[in-house]
Amino acid sequence: MINWQEQKIQSILNAESVSALFSTLSEITKHLGFDYCAYDMRLPWPLAQPKGIALNNYPVDWQQRYAQQEYVKIDPTVTHGKRSTLPLVWSHRDSIVNASFWEDARLHGLHAGWAQSRYDARGISGLLNLSRTDDSVSSEKLRETAWKLSWLIDVVHEGLSRLLIRKHLPEALNDLTAREIEVLRWTADGKTSGEIGNIMGISDRTVNFHISNTLKKFNTTNKTAAAAKAVMFGLL
Repeated sequence: MINWQEQKIQSILNAESVSALFSTLSEITKHLGFDYCAYDMRLPWPLAQPKGIALNNYPVDWQQRYAQQEYVKIDPTVTHGKRSTLPLVWSHRDSIVNASFWEDARLHGLHAGWAQSRYDARGISGLLNLSRTDDSVSSEKLRETAWKLSWLIDVVHEGLSRLLIRKHLPEALNDLTAREIEVLRWTADGKTSGEIGNIMGISDRTVNFHISNTLKKFNTTNKTAAAAKAVMFGLL
């Protein structure tokens, strides 16, 4: 018999929309004792303006306050998530650094919480942030839940990244041929068309033909940009 936890795992991994996934995440975190949850994800492309998504069910007044004060620049949970993938357990009672931030959070009903970041081999980053309105639960008690939350972030990260990649990855990339990928791989290594031709045993004209095709599929203007995209998309 499939238990509740396994059902929720499948609900997240098989979610067909971001809203459905976040609804399940909210339900799970509520079950684990947290009133609010947030998940921020960033894709590694495009380099100048990476795609991303920010999901949360925090009180609207806190969301507005957070944006107005640009708290993302000083939020200790965000800073910690950039430096470490270990969980951060916090309570306003023992949060001394950035005391004014924690006091403002407390005034908006956020008394204790947990945060952990996730990075994968594709360069996709994520941060799960959870908060409680009740601080009667000790930090030790919150840490007892850490293994479930570490499991949860892995599942959410995989499910959400699948949805975002499907949305932002150009469909044409699915049609890349083995030859085109090989040419891109040598291009990424800095080889010229002539060198690639010698390595692959084909003419310069054929190499350039493959490069031209990949430029169209990647919607790029030069082979350097195409090779960079291929690396970011994990195609090489």
